[in-house]
Amino acid sequence: MNVNKMHIANPGADLIAGEEDVIDELLQLAGASVLELGCGKAEKTRIIAQKAARVVALEVDKIQLARNRQLAELPNVSFGYGGAEKIPAADADFDIVLMFKSLHHVPVELMDNAFAEIQRVLKPGGLVYISEPVYAGDFNEILRLFHDEKVVREAAFAAEMRAVSLHRLALVTQKFFLTPMHFADFRQFDEQVLGVTHTEHKLSPELYEEVRLKFNRHMTPDGADFFMPIRADLFRKKIS
Repeated sequence: MNVNKMHIANPGADLIAGEEDVIDELLQLAGASVLELGCGKAEKTRIIAQKAARVVALEVDKIQLARNRQLAELPNVSFGYGGAEKIPAADADFDIVLMFKSLHHVPVELMDNAFAEIQRVLKPGGLVYISEPVYAGDFNEILRLFHDEKVVREAAFAAEMRAVSLHRLALVTQKFFLTPMHFADFRQFDEQVLGVTHTEHKLSPELYEEVRLKFNRHMTPDGADFFMPIRADLFRKKIS
């Protein structure tokens, strides 16, 4: 597949799946040496570590990194500080590089550097899995009230296309799916979304109330459910 086959969105996608299911379909993690860029709360790290031989999980949020380093149940995981644009690793050190909804957090002017670094640390024939939220859906309509990511998500996709055009990576496949999200109430949304440590959301009282009201339109007696559209892009580093 070449750059002309790449799509930023697929409005007709109707597959409901958790990302761990997509990972299992697209990647062979058993025995692999894996680099995760932007590991966040290490939710996916825990899943990856169950199969991979070695995981290096990098994060630039120092608050979250300190919490991750307190995890004792992941003996094959090494948590470290670092961004995709400057990876603290040797050349050809990893079989697989993973980015779960983190590429659009890389500063736009450094996204090309990130792909050069990913190419550098991958072994020949190694794989890159990058998932990104698609700019659509009910949850995005709430998010964009206080944190509109349209520009950076488009920039992330453009950087992926350049990486293919420059032959840094070859596109293997794209997969579009809807991942379920559940919140018991607005308090949980506030804690998990507004209260993230990697981004300081400063909402005026008026905007906060607008977000609360829009969220509560989705509330039922069982909570609020959303289906976030996700694009998973799989690339391979050429052998020669």
